[in-house]
Amino acid sequence: MLATSLVALGACQITAPRSYPAATPLPTTYGYPAPNDSTSIGDLAWNQFFADKTLIGLIDTALQQNLDLRQASQRVEQARAAVLERRGALLPSVNATGTAGFDRYGRYTLNGVGNFDTNLSQNIDANQVVPTGFTPDYFLGLRSTWEVDLWGRLRSLRNAAQGRLLATEQGRRLVITSVIAEVANNYYELLTLDNQLATLQRNLLLQERALEITKVQKLAGRATELAVQQFQAQVLRTRSLAYETKQRIVENETQLNQLMGRYPRRIARPAELAEVQVPKRLLAGVPSRLVLRRPDVRQAELNLAANGADLDAARAAFLPALTLTPYVGVNAFRSSLLFQPGSVVAGILGGLSAPILNRRALRAERNRATAASLETYYAYQQTLQTSVREVTNTLRGVANYDSALTLRRQEVVTLRRAVDIATDLQYTGYATYLEIITAQRSVLDAELSLAELRRTQLLQAVALYRALGGGWNTPVRQQ
Repeated sequence: MLATSLVALGACQITAPRSYPAATPLPTTYGYPAPNDSTSIGDLAWNQFFADKTLIGLIDTALQQNLDLRQASQRVEQARAAVLERRGALLPSVNATGTAGFDRYGRYTLNGVGNFDTNLSQNIDANQVVPTGFTPDYFLGLRSTWEVDLWGRLRSLRNAAQGRLLATEQGRRLVITSVIAEVANNYYELLTLDNQLATLQRNLLLQERALEITKVQKLAGRATELAVQQFQAQVLRTRSLAYETKQRIVENETQLNQLMGRYPRRIARPAELAEVQVPKRLLAGVPSRLVLRRPDVRQAELNLAANGADLDAARAAFLPALTLTPYVGVNAFRSSLLFQPGSVVAGILGGLSAPILNRRALRAERNRATAASLETYYAYQQTLQTSVREVTNTLRGVANYDSALTLRRQEVVTLRRAVDIATDLQYTGYATYLEIITAQRSVLDAELSLAELRRTQLLQAVALYRALGGGWNTPVRQQ
């Protein structure tokens, strides 16, 4: 009756269904006017999305040598080993065993009296006489232990390990998409800095020329020392910005080299940022496809399944466990008799155990597994929301920055024309030094801002590709 009650109580623990709070469904669109097309740039291979041959070569090197990616691969191998371990727990363990022991039994012990009495029997031969001073015990054979998985606890642990293996594989894919995006971002940043350095050097020549003109005009009495000092300060500021940009180039170049798993070296690259191109039509598809494409979403989903299997195993721990321990071999109290036919032994022990008192540890593990399962569920929902937010932001960013870039280019053209006019007026004395300095500083700021905006536009395209889970499905070329 007690055993029946235990089984019934445990059954309530394991058969209770796993339930999660209701979640907000995914939207059908990203809330952005776009073609109603399920096609996504995330389906493109990275060497098709990026058209720059230099960038393609850098990404290819990074995917082969990046240390984060290599660490992710080893995490996959660790998870694979955990699956093998959990699979092994479902099968009997068989150990080859050889033991030797010696016992000295007292005269007033059961074994001592029994051995003495046995040796007086007329029914034993010389080989069966038991040594009574020190009694040896030799065993050579196989021993096995097997927990019969009556309630699926071990299968649940195996399923949890398999889910985590698949999750770590998705984690490795997530690292691939991150490495691709980071290499592209650093590459575009490097080209932007090159562009800004060239802009500073070009404007520095204009400012130095204006300074020399002002010095000549001062000698002629047409300019003051204040004007000379203002032009000199502007030249010094531009030179300072150039050195700051050179340092940023060094830092960015070393960062890009580290992403490629190598020590600092110069990276060959195009001279003009304008040469870089990305696909003109950046299609995002529909939000429901993120569940299938984005590695972090798939990883969160698989972790949820793994934690659910852990919860099933924690519930099954309340049920009785059946353990079988068979053995077979040879056993004797003299080594010379060990391999005689009469020394062959075999047996099996079966045990059924169930927790009755002080089940706090089991309840604590069940509560922990329940909380972990809910935490993973909320993490999965959060990942879905994050993925939709990232795609929505980058979709809008691509369009908005494209419009901003068009206007900024017009601003630069206008300011360059203003500098040309101011320079001509400086020769004739019709422009004040403040007008000239203002025009030169405005065009410099606008040109630097234009390069930043162009970089941001490219980064938005990369961010959209990454947000859509692009890049991981391209086979990595092996060295």
